[in-house]
Amino acid sequence: LKNPVLTLMFIPVVIYYIVFHYTPMYGIVLAFKDYSLTLGIMKSPWVGFEVFSQLFKTASFTRAFRNTIIISLLRWVTGFPAPIILALMLNEINNGIFKKGIQTVLYLPHFISWVLVYALAFSLFSSSGMVNNLCIRLGVYDTPVLYLQMTDHVWMMMWLLSTWKGTGWSAIMYIAAIAGIDQELYEAAYVDGAGRFRVIWHITIPSLLPTYFVLLMMNVANFLNNGVDQYYVFQNAFNKDKIQVLDLYVYNLGLGSGSYSLATAISIMKSIVSLTLLFTVNTLSKTLRGESII
Repeated sequence: LKNPVLTLMFIPVVIYYIVFHYTPMYGIVLAFKDYSLTLGIMKSPWVGFEVFSQLFKTASFTRAFRNTIIISLLRWVTGFPAPIILALMLNEINNGIFKKGIQTVLYLPHFISWVLVYALAFSLFSSSGMVNNLCIRLGVYDTPVLYLQMTDHVWMMMWLLSTWKGTGWSAIMYIAAIAGIDQELYEAAYVDGAGRFRVIWHITIPSLLPTYFVLLMMNVANFLNNGVDQYYVFQNAFNKDKIQVLDLYVYNLGLGSGSYSLATAISIMKSIVSLTLLFTVNTLSKTLRGESII
């Protein structure tokens, strides 16, 4: 209130959160009702936790939950360190112009929509795509391989695509953290005879760990949030059972089947799991490192 200009600038943000984040929370009651479009939210019969009990008996939900856990584990175990490795590699480039060019190329995939990514993947891996045409001409195999319809490696494909698309953008935080490291530490290490790898291992990586743990704690709540776009454009009749994650499952239930009560129940379940993970990691951080984000 001391600065009227800043207060006026903050008002649209407050309005945005009230309209798009807090007002829709009224719809949470759908998870406890047998919702009917003709009756509306208020007049639909109250069924308590029957929707939740029905949810955990559904085979399709079990498959979607399994897919979400596996893809999330792949993304976290192998994908989360990737931005750190990329930032370390970029930091070793001494040519400023070349370094900025590489950074720009690595950032670009973040701004490409998943629809365009699928169009690129289709032109490469479809039955008439470049990969199949090249392999047939080279005699690797005689008939086209339907890569986009294969179910054996769909989890790995989704992980590779998301890593390719997001690693460059995620590395920005670590590049900024490296830029903030005291240069006298590097100079002292080189004077003592340390090589590049020892400098990275004993100075750069320890300096990045605080940033890593903060980002880890901030993102752990999104463990079950894989998004819709990527899996929606890559799903088909062949890989649907392996590619359908919880977010896509909610979309298909709500807008595809009209099962708004089930879709809302899944969203509530995801929120409870996310809050549990967040507070668990925060407690561990406070116990082990003496720092917390809450």
